[in-house]
Amino acid sequence: MLLFFALGLLVHFVFFASIFDIYFTSPLVHGMTPQFTPLPPPAKRLVLFVADGLRADALYELDEDGKSRAPFIRDVIMHEGSWGISHTRVPTESRPGHVALIAGFYEDVSAVAKGWKENPVEFDSLFNESKYTWSWGSPDILPMFAKGASGDHVYTYSYDAEKEDFGAHDATKLDTWVFDKVQDFFHSARNNQSLFSKVNEEKVVFFLHLLGIDTNGHAHRPSSREYKDNIKKVDGGVKEIVSTFKHFYGDDGKTAFIFTSDHGMTDWGSHGAGHPSETLTPLVAWGAGIKYPQKVSAQQFDDEFLKEWKLENWKRQDVNQADIAPLMASLIGVPFPLNSVGTLPVNYLNNTDLFKAESMFTNAVQILEQFKNVNQMRKPRSYIKQEKFVEVVSLCEELIELALKGLSYYHTYDRFFLGINVAVGFVGWTSYASLLIIKSHSNLTRGASKEVKKPHHLLPCSFAAISVLVSCFLLIQACPWTYYVYCLLPVPIWYAVLREFQVIQDLVKSLSAFPLSHFVGYVLIFTLGIELLVLSFFYRYMLTAGLIAFAAWPFLTQLWTRAKITSLSWTFFSLLLAVFPLMPVVGREPDLSLVMGAGLLVLLLSLVVVTTLIKRKITFIKEELLVHLLQMLSTVLSMYVVYSTHNSLLKKQGLPLINQIVSWATLASSLVVPLLSSTILFQRLFSILLSLMSTYLLLSTGYEALFPLVLSCLMFIWIYMEQETLQQSGVSCKQKLTSIQFSCNTDIAQFRQLYLDDIRRAFFLPFKVKVTFTVWILKSFLLCLSSFDLASVYCFLTVFSPFMMGALMMWKILIPFVLVMCAFEAVQITTQLSSKGLFLIVLVISDVMALHFFFLVKDYGSWLDIGTSISHYVIVMSMTIFLVFLNGLAQLLTTKKLRLYGKLKSHFM
Repeated sequence: MLLFFALGLLVHFVFFASIFDIYFTSPLVHGMTPQFTPLPPPAKRLVLFVADGLRADALYELDEDGKSRAPFIRDVIMHEGSWGISHTRVPTESRPGHVALIAGFYEDVSAVAKGWKENPVEFDSLFNESKYTWSWGSPDILPMFAKGASGDHVYTYSYDAEKEDFGAHDATKLDTWVFDKVQDFFHSARNNQSLFSKVNEEKVVFFLHLLGIDTNGHAHRPSSREYKDNIKKVDGGVKEIVSTFKHFYGDDGKTAFIFTSDHGMTDWGSHGAGHPSETLTPLVAWGAGIKYPQKVSAQQFDDEFLKEWKLENWKRQDVNQADIAPLMASLIGVPFPLNSVGTLPVNYLNNTDLFKAESMFTNAVQILEQFKNVNQMRKPRSYIKQEKFVEVVSLCEELIELALKGLSYYHTYDRFFLGINVAVGFVGWTSYASLLIIKSHSNLTRGASKEVKKPHHLLPCSFAAISVLVSCFLLIQACPWTYYVYCLLPVPIWYAVLREFQVIQDLVKSLSAFPLSHFVGYVLIFTLGIELLVLSFFYRYMLTAGLIAFAAWPFLTQLWTRAKITSLSWTFFSLLLAVFPLMPVVGREPDLSLVMGAGLLVLLLSLVVVTTLIKRKITFIKEELLVHLLQMLSTVLSMYVVYSTHNSLLKKQGLPLINQIVSWATLASSLVVPLLSSTILFQRLFSILLSLMSTYLLLSTGYEALFPLVLSCLMFIWIYMEQETLQQSGVSCKQKLTSIQFSCNTDIAQFRQLYLDDIRRAFFLPFKVKVTFTVWILKSFLLCLSSFDLASVYCFLTVFSPFMMGALMMWKILIPFVLVMCAFEAVQITTQLSSKGLFLIVLVISDVMALHFFFLVKDYGSWLDIGTSISHYVIVMSMTIFLVFLNGLAQLLTTKKLRLYGKLKSHFM
């Protein structure tokens, strides 16, 4: 069995890795020739302002008094330049947003997983093509463009990461730091001849990354005074910088200015998905080479924004975010970034038709270079010679669109071929696991022949021949080595399946004596159960429907007559848990009253349990009482820390140090304190709940604080229900639940063979895991990545640290899983089941679901869309492996006993 799980781990790793070769290969093409417009550019230098997290409506709208909160930018729109909306592409995050702005392409999905600040792959950018680039701002953004540049001509000036504090008193200091440093830079340039000569070169870029608006948006929401005041501060800072440039360069008219944002922000202070508040960002351009404002009487846009903003008379020109990179390259005359997929917005240019045509032609050649189809460019070149400039622009736009479609086609060319091979492997592996269950853990083949027949000698020869043929085909195609793995892996898997042909024959004989209606009924219920789990990944209310069906389970069997109180309790908590999948996962304000309420319920439950144990004279020594009092004190401290931290952040006083110390101490002790309690089943389970709930409260902001409590109550009742079900089936239970202990030593003779009803028990585990996944993972971790709502970790840290914050969120996710696994451990003990047999059933269920999700993986959309599709596939495919890990943790928590004055050891009584 150990060998089987080792092979299973390897197979599942291959299946998991396959999605990155099939769906998430880098779209970047290398080896192209740089393309630039052969005419003199209108600007010598470019200044790029990126106000991180700035929504378009927040900049353009008027305040309550009818005045603009960005008067300088609004004056530019009306008197100096051009404006519009920059439509960002999901995921609306800082890294992909800046890559689109500065490199002109939409970064592939796996980039963030490979490094937050480093370049996962080499790519060209406007900064790399410039003569010199100076940049100021966040250490999370600037390094990836400097380290990706060739040579030493991109200079970065970043503040310490500790300044990115969501609980800080004034986040505008992130922006004032940038403005002050730029002022100091030009003051130094006047007294430094070398620097002075560099900044007076042509093809120079100045990049100001302004993070204050984004930080204030996360901490206080975009509707807050802090967010809006930060916009005023940025507007004033931009005005000062423009004045500095005009003064330093003597107002030579050779400076182009671009003001935009990497992404917007939702009303509840998050970003990452595709809501218009996240994808609509401002774009204002002015200075050298930019068209002056155009008065119009009507515009093509159907939205009501123009009237609300009082800008309906100034022509609005929208672009895609990647279009800004070729615009900036055209303005200062540098080659277009090699991997740019943007289309030059010629309506922003104030230049001759010849310059526009040549620039558009350069844009088309640059994209077609990626498509390796430069010969198609003879026609537009002849149009330029004939001075048919409008036709050139139209033809080049069409060629760019065709080239981008061609790039996408070749990028996904092998997707179907690889997908079929992985699917064949999936089906084979699931079939083999099913045969292993039937052969080793069931009675279905008891009456069949037990004679073991060796496979025919032609079988291995046939599969060897298939392997050779597949290898030759891949060799001729010059495929990567990973293709050999995906295409050859199904061969040994199906060979293993066909070697069990005798088991298949025995199974058919056994089923022939089984009532057909019963068999069809079980298959139908099993299939419907799996489909319910699959649908629940997309429709949360399906879990509610499943929990309602579970609530009716005792009344559909004889359990109601045997244990009425337990059955009613099961129904009540099943219905209560059914509410959670219907709760909103985004767009809600923190509700500390629910967190405090959950803490009070934990304390009340603690008092009831302790009192009950004492009254029943159950083993409850002073050491046990001390442990429970310590856990109750930890719960009180957690409630206090949550409340005081929330108030401190509201007052902009940051995270108190004592609160931070208490939070980390509680987290560190949460896995140790339960080991001090008795290993008697319910006492240990309750101790684990108390200990983990203290940490969970620290990581909660609302209704989710009640979820582990309700889930645990249902788990406790589940243990009683399963023992009642087992007794109803005629299997004797040797011990009462109040005396059963968790133990490391398990007598294998106590295990029994699997029955059909055990499929239901095995199904309960992935279903409850799925309930936990939907209610909690989608709410916490994926939303943390996709919508960047990190309020849950503010009791531990407020300084931006993506990996530490992600680790805390992951532990919060694991807590309900640990509670479920500890309860499942108790069910296995009370029902005398082998964990190996149950895990094999879970493996089959998860692999059938994984095959569904393999073809539903997305390589486009927001972090939420992409991350959810990957997580659906990964979670169900690795569910067994994940549960094996959690089972080990659950065994540690349930079977080990730590004396206050002794060493860690197993507790036997």
